[in-house]
Amino acid sequence: MWLLSVKPSTAKGKRYTATFCKCKEKNACEGENHTTTHFGDPTATTYVDSASEEKKKSYLARHSKSPGEDWSKPTTAGSLSRYLLWGPHKSLRENIKSFKKKFSL
Repeated sequence: MWLLSVKPSTAKGKRYTATFCKCKEKNACEGENHTTTHFGDPTATTYVDSASEEKKKSYLARHSKSPGEDWSKPTTAGSLSRYLLWGPHKSLRENIKSFKKKFSL
């Protein structure tokens, strides 16, 4: 699985769309081998938008206990929000780099 792009979402009520290729090799990504995940609340202020470290800690504590949240699966909306919007960096671009490294994407 390869993370190809993160772009603004066209889905109502979602902030971004992540596009993944389901191929085993990055260079083999074509057409129907793609899957997308819409994630993020467009009205929320996240860590990449300058939310405080305290708000980040609250988000992580609240969502780490949510049933159905599995941060170990990179294609889930919860995992994308956790690592891209509430990741270690204040920059979405830097969080994408960290995400790809974490999941070897």
